[in-house]
Amino acid sequence: MKLIAEELSGCTYPGRGILIGKSEDGKKAVCAYFIMGRSENSRNRVFVEDGQGIRTQAFDPSKLLDPSLIIYAPVRVLGNKTIVTNGDQTDTIYELMNQEYTFEQALQTREFEPDAPNYTPRISGVINIDNGAYSYKMSILKSNHGNPDACNRYTFSYSNPIDGEGHYIHTYMGDGNPLPSFEGEPTPVAISGDIHTFTETIWENLNLDNKVSLFVRYIDIATGKYETVIMNKNK
Repeated sequence: MKLIAEELSGCTYPGRGILIGKSEDGKKAVCAYFIMGRSENSRNRVFVEDGQGIRTQAFDPSKLLDPSLIIYAPVRVLGNKTIVTNGDQTDTIYELMNQEYTFEQALQTREFEPDAPNYTPRISGVINIDNGAYSYKMSILKSNHGNPDACNRYTFSYSNPIDGEGHYIHTYMGDGNPLPSFEGEPTPVAISGDIHTFTETIWENLNLDNKVSLFVRYIDIATGKYETVIMNKNK
């Protein structure tokens, strides 16, 4: 397993990232999502709570240029499932799973973002807690090595997660022009400490210039009760 601090501090621009796993004591499902930005439009955002989930919101509405790929609900809750994504596919997953489609079937209707030349991958995750049993899935939809004529779809399933272990997936391998898409499987990372310690570890190791917002949630596997922390650079 890697240390999330080292994974984050070693990459100036991972873009947007999802981390899902299990607390050290085995009692909590852990979920984190962060966004970064290079342009003024991307950096002009905050996370705000929206029911059981969150949404992005312009920090200064007068400076919002194009909301299409930056204003969305990253986290929604459907019964015993918590959905987290880097775009409006959150709504697609929520609506289709509510009609008894699977996570994979819902994502078959979507592909990477239409933001040439980057073709930013769509990354998604779903946490399922059912009568004390916990599992999760992660997905990435990406162009075929930068070719937008094909969409490559990968789903990773984790049953009976190990205490103190999580998996981390992000949109970019680092800075560049065009931005290089994430490659390989989600990175196994160690999860340690309570929600506040873990949040601080992530937030402090994201690049100071590019980080925008962070959401972290710990969900009690036995009861479904959760605790949330939100960090916004814009205040």
